[in-house]
Amino acid sequence: MKKPKNYIKSLNPLKFVSVMRERVKRFKKGAITPLPRRYPVNELARKLHPKKQYVKIAAITERAPDCKTFTFVADKERGTQELAYFASGRYVTVFLNIEGLRITRAYSLCSSPKESLTTGDRDGFYQITVKAVGGGLVSNYILENWEVGTKVELSAPEGQFDYVYLRDAPTVVCLAGGSGITPFLSMAKSICGGDEDFNMILLYGSRNKDSILFKQEFDELQKKNHRIRVVHVLSDEKVEESSKVDAHTGGDVDASKGDASTGANIDASKMDVHTGAGVETGAGAVPSSENAASFGAAGLESTAGFGENVARFEYGFITADLIKKYAPSSDFSVFLCGPQAMYNFLDKELQKLNLPKKYIRHEMFGEIHSAKTQEGYPGFEGNAGENPAGANTTVAAEPNPSTKNENQSSQVAITITICDETKTVYGNPDDTILQILEKNGIAVPSRCRSGECGWCHSYLKSGKVFVPKKMDYRRKADLKYGFIHPCCTFALSDLEIDVPPQI
Repeated sequence: MKKPKNYIKSLNPLKFVSVMRERVKRFKKGAITPLPRRYPVNELARKLHPKKQYVKIAAITERAPDCKTFTFVADKERGTQELAYFASGRYVTVFLNIEGLRITRAYSLCSSPKESLTTGDRDGFYQITVKAVGGGLVSNYILENWEVGTKVELSAPEGQFDYVYLRDAPTVVCLAGGSGITPFLSMAKSICGGDEDFNMILLYGSRNKDSILFKQEFDELQKKNHRIRVVHVLSDEKVEESSKVDAHTGGDVDASKGDASTGANIDASKMDVHTGAGVETGAGAVPSSENAASFGAAGLESTAGFGENVARFEYGFITADLIKKYAPSSDFSVFLCGPQAMYNFLDKELQKLNLPKKYIRHEMFGEIHSAKTQEGYPGFEGNAGENPAGANTTVAAEPNPSTKNENQSSQVAITITICDETKTVYGNPDDTILQILEKNGIAVPSRCRSGECGWCHSYLKSGKVFVPKKMDYRRKADLKYGFIHPCCTFALSDLEIDVPPQI
């Protein structure tokens, strides 16, 4: 076999002398103007992605006895001159200090990106809507303590729950429940403003008419833009078969026989409620055009003359059949935002539609407060075998001999290292690792609290943990080398972890 040539030894170092001389000549001829300390692209990045934004509350709107909308403006005295721009569907993280407990919560922006811009004499603003959670520490603290003038610290807008035309279909069926309506209000405003280019069909689940959030706002947006359609799905109200009230004239009409605006007899099952043109609709049918201009009128209430684009009502729950009733015949995406129980139900319903995976988009699942209620958790009722399909456990190095399984002890010990400081704390294994650390006064970088953003990305040195499958967004490398997201991870034994410092 021929020995390969050694190219390094064949090089003549004297040839590089001339290159060095040429470089020296060019340096001497170069301009003496110093390089700029700041480049425009870096300045833009700082504006779009500030580490923190200092704001103050400019207005508070009460939506319901347990729900308020807060309007933030830049707090220039503390250094924030303007708010960061964002894509509709994003969220901001609120940094709080509640009696010494440093904690974060993420809230979707319900204001539009355009409203965040400072133009002329008008200051840009953000809006978030906070609804009380039974037993919730943060939501109740905010509703009871925030007032006009309160100073607040926010993150930059973050998240991935925004429309991307390269990935998403031209029509999006948006499924919302409760306060999960907020990112869709931002999207609808952007569609009306010409900043978003897609068709929105919104199915919004509420208990009853009194609990609907932003109904007036969506009514106005629908009237302004035919690409927005809203159907309110009421779970605790029943259809009144005898008569229905016309929201446009106030008169009682039979939606299946008369035009509530003109009184003319029509066949509602064959009428395009937007244009009045005859089309085949009805239960299980789909709109005839890409912009979803036509809706089935069967079973609907308050169509306001069928010629105006206003709110419609369905009763019961959002199901696969209801989605098919309003979705277009062409490709469509599905965006979901609401409580965890809604996700658990709709994920099973969406399987019936056989949609490509890329067309189903979830907003953050939200913080989990009880490990034992999660499918796949050891001992969870319904699990089959020691490692059921819903389980995703990670085992690091062999734990210390003193380590106990959570079934053997009411507490777990977590030895945490941040930079060069090490401390051991104790907590309830039914809490996430992040919750345990926060309750022990340890600040950990966090944003989404749902396993998505990666801010709390930490190294598991030893011990065994459980991550609910629906919240496990780790990369393959993380799984291989033992990294976890404490915000959605539960301790199954005593642990040793390395955590990044709070910024």
